[in-house]
Amino acid sequence: MDVAQIAREIVAREGGYVNDPDDPGGATNHGVTIHTLRRLGLDLTGDGQIDTRDVKAVEPSEAEAIFLREYFRRPRLHLLPEPLQAGVFDMHVNAGANAVRILQRLLCDMGYDVAVDGAMGPQTAKATQTAGRINMEALVNAYGIARRNYYFDLADRRPRSRKYARTRAGGKGGWIRRAEEFIAPRYHLSTEEFQSRTANWR
Repeated sequence: MDVAQIAREIVAREGGYVNDPDDPGGATNHGVTIHTLRRLGLDLTGDGQIDTRDVKAVEPSEAEAIFLREYFRRPRLHLLPEPLQAGVFDMHVNAGANAVRILQRLLCDMGYDVAVDGAMGPQTAKATQTAGRINMEALVNAYGIARRNYYFDLADRRPRSRKYARTRAGGKGGWIRRAEEFIAPRYHLSTEEFQSRTANWR
């Protein structure tokens, strides 16, 4: 698997500069948030402070390097079975350690004894490898569905986030479409199923 290619696809999926007040991540460019730049101490403009000008200065190649270093290698996602790496990597860029927590909760539901701590340690890695050997396709799809449910639950609790899960026209929003990119088409929600799931949203 070409992890660098996955990083390029994530950058393309994230798009350019956005500063949405409803997004807890704050100003973002190519998927890199202002919080990430501050955490890493990346003063890209060299003016002694890290602000939206630095976010705007992020180049796609720099975003790819940050994702590979901070969201793949540092959280040790290489310990996962290769077919699962793309979906968890993409989610880690989008939601941080929650990407691993989703996997850990899924493993717990499957009967594996793992801690839900958001850290990719030997215990989680071993359980994931074991589950993958039993049925890798099922594991990949189950993770994608659990990710989609995470987005739905988040939107249930936080009305301001619903615009990321449902478009103004009532169709699938970016969060849901993104999750479904990593699961087999037969598990995608139909228009009717999606509308039923979001019927209570205002």
